[in-house]
Amino acid sequence: MKSRYDPARHHRRSIRLRGWDYAGSGVYFVTVCTYRRRCLFGNVVDGEIRLNPVGRLVDGIWRHNLTKRADVSLDAVQVMPNHVHAVIVMAGADRVEMAATGQDGTIPPGSLGAVVGNLKTVCTRRVNKMRGTPGAPLWQRNYWERIVRDEEELARIRTYIVSNPGLWTEDRLHVSDRGERIVD
Repeated sequence: MKSRYDPARHHRRSIRLRGWDYAGSGVYFVTVCTYRRRCLFGNVVDGEIRLNPVGRLVDGIWRHNLTKRADVSLDAVQVMPNHVHAVIVMAGADRVEMAATGQDGTIPPGSLGAVVGNLKTVCTRRVNKMRGTPGAPLWQRNYWERIVRDEEELARIRTYIVSNPGLWTEDRLHVSDRGERIVD
């Protein structure tokens, strides 16, 4: 039986900006990590990402699924060995302001959380089918997000995303071949 969110028992602290309308218009820099930061999507060779079949599948899902909605678009994406960076543009204007999570612990439909959750679900199902690992976790429970405030910040983030493979050995999400995190 699936347990419902109970704020008295589940003391989850939201990392979202209180009062921000995550279903309204906005530009977001999102990072989603694989479960236990396992390098499942390929590797970096000489500063270039070499996606394996799983990585190509994940890249295709992020690119394809975000073009299916009129109110959401993908500005930039970079699949790394154990995480995905993306800039997601939400065009949900004229929506009533709502918190990032509803009172009952649910994610409001049409919000950034719902979009990222859908991508994670679709990727997990397709990757598990491809690998023959039904029910295996693919992603960490949450994701990082930053609200992009202006064009200058957006330009810096785009540059970071494109250059991320070249910075892999310095990346705080980088892990060794044995699965140990190299940099904190």
